[in-house]
Amino acid sequence: MQESLTPGVWGVVATPFQGSALDVDTDSLAGLVGYYESIGATGLTVLGVFGEAAALTAAERSLVLEVVVEETRLPLVVGVTSLYTGTAVEEIRSIQAAAGDRLAAVMVQANSANPAVVIAHLNAIHRATGANVVLQDYPLASGVSISIEALISVVRACSFVTAVKAEAPPTSVAISQLTAALDVSVFGGLGGQGLLDELLAGASGAMTGFSYPEALIACVRAWQREGYAGARDALLPYLPLINFEQQAKIALGIRKQCLHQRGLIADPGVRPPATAFPEVLRPALRAHLSEAAEALGPNPAVALTAAGRN
Repeated sequence: MQESLTPGVWGVVATPFQGSALDVDTDSLAGLVGYYESIGATGLTVLGVFGEAAALTAAERSLVLEVVVEETRLPLVVGVTSLYTGTAVEEIRSIQAAAGDRLAAVMVQANSANPAVVIAHLNAIHRATGANVVLQDYPLASGVSISIEALISVVRACSFVTAVKAEAPPTSVAISQLTAALDVSVFGGLGGQGLLDELLAGASGAMTGFSYPEALIACVRAWQREGYAGARDALLPYLPLINFEQQAKIALGIRKQCLHQRGLIADPGVRPPATAFPEVLRPALRAHLSEAAEALGPNPAVALTAAGRN
C-alpha cells in the first residue's frame, strides 16, 4: 500500500492582502493560520489556487510559507503553480527550503490528458526533490481535462503520490471510482459544495477553503463518528453560505469578504485576475453570514462576527 495523506479537513488558506498596493498582510495571515489550528484542522493547504499563488512573486510565496511555518505546527500541503517540469522543480525546492520537515506533500496539477506525460512529469519531480505529491485534478484552473482511468494509472505508477484532490465535476462520481481503485486518500474541494456526497462516495475528508471552516471540520468528524445523518446535520445550516461563496468568477472575492466580515482577515482585497466582491451582493452576504453565525453560536476565538460588522 502507498503512503496516504491523513484523513480530515485540510484547510485551504487564503492569502490576505492590504492597502492600495495589495501587499501580503502577514499579520492577518498569522492570525488566520492560528485560527485553523485552534479549531482542529488536520493540516493546511497553502499557496493553492484560492491562495492566489499565481499572483504572488517568488519572494512573496516564500514569505507566506515562512509565516505559516512560524505560526502553526500543523502539517502542510503546498501548491505548485507551474505545469512545466523544470519550473515546478524550482518551485518545490524553494518550498522545501521554507517549509522543511513540516511539508507533508506538494500539490501538483495534472498537466496533460495523457497519463504517460503526467507520470513522466511526476517522476522527474520526485527524482529531483524527493517530495511526496498530492495530485490535483482541477481543470478550471489548469485547463487540462484528464479521465478518471488516466488518473488511476498515474497514481498506481507513482508510489510517492499520497492523495488525489478531485475537483472535476461531478466530483462524487470521480471520487467513487478513485476510491474503489486506489489505496490513497481522495479529497474533495470546491468549497465543500459537494462534501456530503463526496463522503458517501468514499472521500477521506475535504481539502478546501470556506469562511466557516468549523462547519467542514464538524461535518467530517460527525461522518467519522456517526455516518451520513450526523454529517448532514452538522453541515446543513451552512449550506446556503457554501452555495453563496461558490459562485462562478466571484467565489474568491466573496470568500475573502466573508473572512473579513468575521474578523479573520483585515482586508478583503484580491489581486487580478480575481474579481473583487460585488457590492450588490452585500444584503445576501449579511443574511447568509448571520445565519451561519447563529448556527455556530458563541465563539470567543473570533473577535468580530458577521452580525457585528457592516
